[in-house]
Amino acid sequence: MGKLLYSSSAIDIGFDDRALAHLQIVIGAKLRRGEKFFFSWQDNVNVGSGRSSIWLEPSIPLYFKFSGSKPVSINKAWVDALVLSANSTTGLTFLPEPGAPRGVTELPHSHV
Repeated sequence: MGKLLYSSSAIDIGFDDRALAHLQIVIGAKLRRGEKFFFSWQDNVNVGSGRSSIWLEPSIPLYFKFSGSKPVSINKAWVDALVLSANSTTGLTFLPEPGAPRGVTELPHSHV
């Protein structure tokens, strides 16, 4: 399980490495263009099954920590779905991988 560490705070959000790689592509592209946006996800039942959001902008440091050492293959359809979400008025919402069996991409674990 990889982690997205937010700023210098104690917030870390756990994603499986495959999901984290796709999020890194989409978030990185938006931040390179200087865009500011919300990133939201549904929490895993282990942390209360609620929803969480963070504000992302180029000045906020992010750290993508992968648990595995090998890069994952990229699903263009998933990147496209995440980009479409990211460009909406509500910002980027984590979506499961299109075509993946239910439960293959776990819900994120966030820790404060």
